[in-house]
Amino acid sequence: MSIRRTLLSSGLLIVALAWAASAFANPNEACLKCHGDKAIISKGGGHLFIDPVTFAGTTHELIGCTSCHDAISSQHPHDGIRPPRAQCRECHAVIQREYAQSLHGGNASCTDCHNPHMVRQPMAVSGDFINAQCNKCHDKAKTVTTHSKWLTQADLHVDAMPCITCHTSSKNYVIIMYIEKRQANKPHSDFREATYAELAEAAGGKDISQLIDVNGDGKIEMSELRRFNINAKYKDMRLWGMMMPEQVTHSYQILDNRWDCTFCHSTGTKAMQTSFVAFPGKDGRYTRMQVEKGAVLDLLFGTPDFYMMGTTRSTALNIIGALILVGGMMMPIGHGSLRYLTRKNRKEH
Repeated sequence: MSIRRTLLSSGLLIVALAWAASAFANPNEACLKCHGDKAIISKGGGHLFIDPVTFAGTTHELIGCTSCHDAISSQHPHDGIRPPRAQCRECHAVIQREYAQSLHGGNASCTDCHNPHMVRQPMAVSGDFINAQCNKCHDKAKTVTTHSKWLTQADLHVDAMPCITCHTSSKNYVIIMYIEKRQANKPHSDFREATYAELAEAAGGKDISQLIDVNGDGKIEMSELRRFNINAKYKDMRLWGMMMPEQVTHSYQILDNRWDCTFCHSTGTKAMQTSFVAFPGKDGRYTRMQVEKGAVLDLLFGTPDFYMMGTTRSTALNIIGALILVGGMMMPIGHGSLRYLTRKNRKEH
């Protein structure tokens, strides 16, 4: 009996440990069993459904559902109690104080811009995604119209940088390039950001990063950029760059120095040389790959569809341009001076 009792106890202990290990390995599994099933929408609304694929890998998924929803009882959802929403400031107090002092502080809550079940690090989202959050309240067409009153080519600027580049005090700007695609066999259609599925099809079974990173060494060289840009297979694709900050803040405001074009366009060839290509993943997250420094200066083959005056200028080309300008001015000046000096002789004849 003692042997049987010992074996039974050991078996129960093993089962308990296995269950605990499973729960520890995926603490969100119990929650997603209901909330990851679309059937829950019919029971309480779309806000109750959480896409497991999108939620996977987010910062909130890593810390676990109960870290934010700690008021849920063991009888949920049969206890009839509606759990209160988690307060962002409980974990993000510093950001909350900074945001409260900004222009947005009294106009929008955290969840108006950030879906807590989709939240990702800034480097894991695209510039278009960031602008899409702003466009929920700020209509893009109206934004372009109001900015056109003082900003040349406002539509191009809106497409070439997220709003936070100008309207926060974020720092360390870099160029992030995305692969854009237009509809096949429609050479005059607009380019739009390519999806993972489209890039996977173009890659033909290889990792999508190898569309550009041909040798698969995890970094993109200038020669690889040139190969991508002149490859006839990718004639319906292009690289589009956006200037984005690396250190993002929530200090939404109107900054005086952003009215000055020289904030971006007179930094010279030593700035803005750090660039990346961002590739989308199946779950919507972006991963960045470092590009050889100076890629944005190679206008012919490196980034032919992304040109940033001031940043992409070349000292050698500046000198050549100045010589051409001086030479062009010398012709009419020299000709006019010669006619003036010889005016008496011309009158006599």
